[in-house]
Amino acid sequence: MLVLNESNFEQEAIEVSKTKPVLVDFFAEWCGGCKIMAPMLDELEEEAKGAYAIFKVSVEESPALVEKYDVMSLPTVVLFKDGIKVDILTGAQSKESLLEFLKK
Repeated sequence: MLVLNESNFEQEAIEVSKTKPVLVDFFAEWCGGCKIMAPMLDELEEEAKGAYAIFKVSVEESPALVEKYDVMSLPTVVLFKDGIKVDILTGAQSKESLLEFLKK
């Protein structure tokens, strides 16, 4: 899974979201909930078959993105469609709830 930062976020996440839904996982290495969600996100990415894209953003390496997208706690996933932030989901989630979130 591609880890984005402030220099490539616009080109990768925002541009891709103009053609398909994009889920961005804001994470930190020390975050227990993030570690729980990581395998599920990997599975979702494998199963996507191009229907949507999933990227990661390290909160420690990209503080401007954390501020811009109102990430207040971890784990947080943000859904982008048509180049804009559609919704935000905080806390550890099940694979099923992430799939439902992608349908918004």
